[in-house]
Amino acid sequence: MTAIRATNLHKEYRRRGRTTVAVDDVSLHVEVGEIVGLLGRNGAGKSTTVDLVSGLRAADDGTVRVLGHDPRVDRAKVRGVLGVQLQQPRLHDALTVRELVRLHRSFYPTGRDPDELVEAMGLADRRDTRFEKLSGGQMQRVSIAVALVGNPRVVILDELTTGLDPEARRGMLDLVRGLREDGTTVLLVSHHMDEVEKLCDRAIVLDAGRVIADNTPAGLVTDASLPADAGLEEAYLTLTGAAR
Repeated sequence: MTAIRATNLHKEYRRRGRTTVAVDDVSLHVEVGEIVGLLGRNGAGKSTTVDLVSGLRAADDGTVRVLGHDPRVDRAKVRGVLGVQLQQPRLHDALTVRELVRLHRSFYPTGRDPDELVEAMGLADRRDTRFEKLSGGQMQRVSIAVALVGNPRVVILDELTTGLDPEARRGMLDLVRGLREDGTTVLLVSHHMDEVEKLCDRAIVLDAGRVIADNTPAGLVTDASLPADAGLEEAYLTLTGAAR
C-alpha cells in the first residue's frame, strides 16, 4: 500500500511581478513502512514539496494522497494519520513544553503519553519552560514531540537533527529506527547524507524543483556511475552537478 503519493505537482510563487517555479512536475511515492529521504540543496523545492504533501499549501497543479486521502479536502482524516515536524517550528510561544505536547495530544482520540514523550525527547528539565525561551535545538525536539504525540501512521521529518548536539542527534536517529519497528512510514528531509545512508530505504533527489533521481542509497551510487565503494554524499554531489 502507498502511504504518500504525489503526482505531477507544480507550484509557483509570484512576488513583485516575478514568477518563481518552486516545484515543477514532481512525482514521488512512499510505501507503507518505508523510510524515504528527500534530498536537495537549498532552494531545490524540498520545503515546498513537504508543504504540498502535508496540505499546508495548495498545489497549482497535480495531486497528493496520504493513505488515499487528499490533505486539502480530507483535512480531518489526514490530521489523524499524518504527523509533521517542520524545519521552522510554528508553535505557540507562550505555552510551556508540557502544555504544547498535551494540547496536541488532545487533538487525537488515541496517542502517546505526553509526559513520557517529553522525557524521551530529553526535555524533562524543560517541561515547564515556555517555548519562546528554548534553544533552537530544544524547539526542534518539541516540534518532533508534537508531530509524534498522536501516534501517526505517516510522519514527515524536515531537517530532524538541525541544531542538535551529537548526543541528541544519535537519540533522534534511534527514534526514527524505533518508528520503523512500529511500522510507521517516514519521509525524512535532510542535508546529512550519513543520516540518509543509515536510515533510508530509498532517497529522492530534487534539483531546481524537479526529481532527478529516486533509488536506494547504493542505487544512487550506481546511477552516478561511481565505484560501488563510493558513498551517498559523493553520489549526491555528482547527480546534482555539485562535485568538483
